Amino acid sequence: MNIQQIDTRHGTANQANFSQGNCLPYTGVPFGMNYFAPQTTDQKGSWWFHPEDRTFQGYRLTHQPSPWMGDFSHFLMTPISGRLPEATLFHAQSSYRPEESVFCPTHLSIKQLRYGIQSTLIPSMYGGILSLTYSKNESGLLLSFPGRFRLSVKDPHTIEGQVTHFAGAQDPDFTFYFVLHCEQPLITTEITYMKEEAGSVPLYFGDIVKQTIRLGTSFINLEQAHYHLAQEQPQSKEEYLENSRTQWQNYFDRIKIEHHDEKQVRTFYHNLYRTFLFPQTFYEIDSKGQPIHYDTTSCSVKPGVLYTNNGFWDTYKTVYPLFSLIAVEKYEEMLEGFLTSYNETGFLPKWLSPDERGLMPGTLIDAVIADAAVKGIKTERMPEFLAAMIKGATIQSTNPNYGRQGTTDYLKYGYVPNSYHESVNHTLDYAYSDFCISQVARLLGDQKIAKAYQKQSLNYRHIFDVTTGFMRSKDPSGNFRADFSPTRWGQDYAEGSAWQSSFAVYHDFAGLIESHGGKLDFEKKLVELCNQAPTFEVGGYGFEIHEMSEMAAAEFGQLAISNQPSFHYPYLFHYLGKPEMAQPLIKQLLTQAFDDTPSGYPGDEDNGSMAAWYIFNSLGIYPVTPGTGEYCIGIPLFDKATLLLSNGNHLTIETSPNQPQQQFVHQINRNGKSYDKLYFHHDDLLKGGRIDYHLGIVPHAQSYSPDALPFSLHNHLIN
Repeated sequence: MNIQQIDTRHGTANQANFSQGNCLPYTGVPFGMNYFAPQTTDQKGSWWFHPEDRTFQGYRLTHQPSPWMGDFSHFLMTPISGRLPEATLFHAQSSYRPEESVFCPTHLSIKQLRYGIQSTLIPSMYGGILSLTYSKNESGLLLSFPGRFRLSVKDPHTIEGQVTHFAGAQDPDFTFYFVLHCEQPLITTEITYMKEEAGSVPLYFGDIVKQTIRLGTSFINLEQAHYHLAQEQPQSKEEYLENSRTQWQNYFDRIKIEHHDEKQVRTFYHNLYRTFLFPQTFYEIDSKGQPIHYDTTSCSVKPGVLYTNNGFWDTYKTVYPLFSLIAVEKYEEMLEGFLTSYNETGFLPKWLSPDERGLMPGTLIDAVIADAAVKGIKTERMPEFLAAMIKGATIQSTNPNYGRQGTTDYLKYGYVPNSYHESVNHTLDYAYSDFCISQVARLLGDQKIAKAYQKQSLNYRHIFDVTTGFMRSKDPSGNFRADFSPTRWGQDYAEGSAWQSSFAVYHDFAGLIESHGGKLDFEKKLVELCNQAPTFEVGGYGFEIHEMSEMAAAEFGQLAISNQPSFHYPYLFHYLGKPEMAQPLIKQLLTQAFDDTPSGYPGDEDNGSMAAWYIFNSLGIYPVTPGTGEYCIGIPLFDKATLLLSNGNHLTIETSPNQPQQQFVHQINRNGKSYDKLYFHHDDLLKGGRIDYHLGIVPHAQSYSPDALPFSLHNHLIN
């Protein structure tokens, strides 16, 4: 699909109490340092855009990864005509027609009905170009800032600015710099503003019809912003657009879909677009061609690459495994950036925006590292990563933003006691991270560390309650919390209840099945999970959070596909040797919970994580356990998909017959030969070739040998 057929309003119809993506209509280049989006309101905090609003307040240069994180280093550019009674957005905003506007990854184009101004904004990695056609007198531009800012006119064509506004940065003076170059001169050239609070400044160009404004930006200094501007100054509007289009199309062409339902094809590519937005580039190229970045910890400029706006709790499951297949070159650079974060802070990152925010349980970058290690990606850096992972697993940081919470107690008791918030999720995530450490150590030949962390990864057993069949929190004395309810959210569980938090044993489902009493009991538990009403108790939250509302809105039992902890739930049946119980469920989730509209997601999309979930599952594979190199086999949605793998090979996936009634996989052929395992290995997929799925209308139950089942540590313990 041509990138310019994508409408960036996909998943943007949201409010604080109900998410249908919580996305923003980002225009930029893939993994851009900045994104641009129309702002339609300044009255709803982080929800400053809605596709049904008919008010245009301006083009927002944004670094907002999620409304729950907020924006930083942002400002607004509002085309205006005539003198304003007050320099405020309220007095400058205009109505517009969303249906006649262009919302595209490569560019934005909007006509303001109040002023008759037609404008087009085209981004680049470090800047962009804003083209304006005015129809009334006193043409101008209003610049609006959220916090402390400085603005000065250096000459009739050049405006320099900076804004100091951040959410959680270590440096209280963390500043974003920009330069605007106007082809038509300003009529007022003696402007210098320095304010300690939010404000707006109007700029006027006189009675002109056409204006072109080029933008250069930097997190480092004004000189670097000027350098970025100078690099692009000779480019025409058409060249800006072609550069943006080429960068996007390069990624889009890595997966080609053929299907009889065009709406589903559009849904696929809208999701593919979202997988290439985050993490965002947080480094720049200096005049010597070297990567540099601003380190907020030391408050200084450092060499090397850096990335930001990413929560690993969300993205480790899907985003990075997808990059490992089709974008290895970018994955490698991101790993370098994460190592930069470690070297500058002393701990591997968990939630960067712009620097460490310390949110969500676990240190799940460990899975990103282990998945790279088993796939042979960035192997030369693995000794450094292993040391960093072990530090995070053994050293309790004095700053709660960094490393594991309750590290000392986890090592003492074998679980995180319930004196810590969300202790069940912490315990399970640490156990999985311990497995990931073991995997990296094993690949590096350190059997002692591998064995020790493999043993520690079985700590999930300490909080499993055989009586209820759920993971439950314990106090330091080893007592379960009293008055248990499996549908009570919060307190011991992160964004869920025991139903959404008791199956996060990614590395050892065979062991979890054994803990339940065997396959029959585990199957009974999964059927109960799926075939009940999506009820909940607000529990520790004390009120209904949006994740509860989104689970209840969809009739999929306690399988809350609206949030990341449930992403692997359909595949739990595979570990019983019963994939036929998962296949209709996967197909129904793909076709009922996702579409290509502004309400296109069942919950928060979260930095590409839900988009990549859709991509994988629609291709018929899913990486349940990053760090093993395996992809469980699901059921493809499309007639044909061709992947251009990072090594240059092509992998073709064909599905036939493929109508809504075909909800089961009858047979799989790999390169013309019958394939009987329930997973593919990464090394095999990288060889390219063909996978043919033959679907059927009734389940095809089979008996599977132990080696045909996906990985479980229970079957691979180091002696």
